[in-house]
Amino acid sequence: MMQTKKNNQPPIGIIEGFFGRSWSWADRKIYAEFLALNQYNFYIYAPKSDKNLRKHWQQDWSTNDKKLLQDLRHIYRAANVQFGIGLSPHEIYLDNSHDQRAQLTRRIQQINRLEPDILCILFDDMRGDIPDLAQIQIDIAHQAAAISNAKKIIFCPTYYSFDPVLERVFGSMPENYWQTFAQQLDSSIDIFWTGEKVCSAHYPVEHLAQVTDLIGRKPFLWDNYPVNDGAVKSNLLQLRAFDQTHSKLGDKVAGHAVNPMNQPWLSQIPLASLPLAYQEQEKYSADNAFTNISNNLCGKALAMELQRDINQLQDIGLNKMTLQERQTLLTKYQQFKQSPYAQEVISWLNDEYQFDPACLTE
Repeated sequence: MMQTKKNNQPPIGIIEGFFGRSWSWADRKIYAEFLALNQYNFYIYAPKSDKNLRKHWQQDWSTNDKKLLQDLRHIYRAANVQFGIGLSPHEIYLDNSHDQRAQLTRRIQQINRLEPDILCILFDDMRGDIPDLAQIQIDIAHQAAAISNAKKIIFCPTYYSFDPVLERVFGSMPENYWQTFAQQLDSSIDIFWTGEKVCSAHYPVEHLAQVTDLIGRKPFLWDNYPVNDGAVKSNLLQLRAFDQTHSKLGDKVAGHAVNPMNQPWLSQIPLASLPLAYQEQEKYSADNAFTNISNNLCGKALAMELQRDINQLQDIGLNKMTLQERQTLLTKYQQFKQSPYAQEVISWLNDEYQFDPACLTE
């Protein structure tokens, strides 16, 4: 089982699960220390750009990529942060044959060589209007759990929110889809849930209680903040701290996985606030957290500019800026170009984080 912290804090971590420009291997290594310092429990490697986890899930990584993953796993082990892998057996249920299931066995055995603490079986962003979809996905999850050497299995259904966008994009949800998980999915397997929306700003207690009844266990939050890979949010830098409502989630969820931005350094600013929300509870202030964290991470001079520009960066965004406004910001942040935080602002202003049209759910 994952370790928990004081004040009813559930296991918290990040899932690198976004579309678009991926993090570098160097950035992933740096995050082991960052997560440990900020009392995060886990990191899950699941970038949408890794075809060996998704479109070509049947194929093992190249020798070089496998070595990089092994090194990454060792770094997280040394930092006492649990390491996870997110496998998306892309539309395996369209051909639920013996050969496909044998390939799944082989793929899990290959992943076992990395000795992950967590294995995620992810069916997000796939077609879902399939007869007996829930039962097929349950069988696959049980097969993976039986083979995996991971201590924890987390499952992501195709319909992971009440958001109607999922049925618009991936087809009509089969009848009694969620109820089937409650009845038949092994109770030791957690289920990812993004809230009332794919990108939820809040998680009302009443909603989480409803979902708990529906899926037969507390949901494991997949929090799509501060992720910015969608058509709209790719134009934004989501830097503000998690809001005060997150301090009330402690005993309502099985865990809390945060999907960060394509910008790893700037993601640290909001990420550092989540443990504070859980720990400080009613004393937590998102405004104070944003100010203090940005000062500590970026240095006061750069942090002051981020604080002044937060409306332009997070609310207005690239598409609504004039060319003059963008140039003014570029000139300003180039003064801090030795900072990796400023470098990411500059790259963003220069359109180096292009929207990936494969992201369909915003």
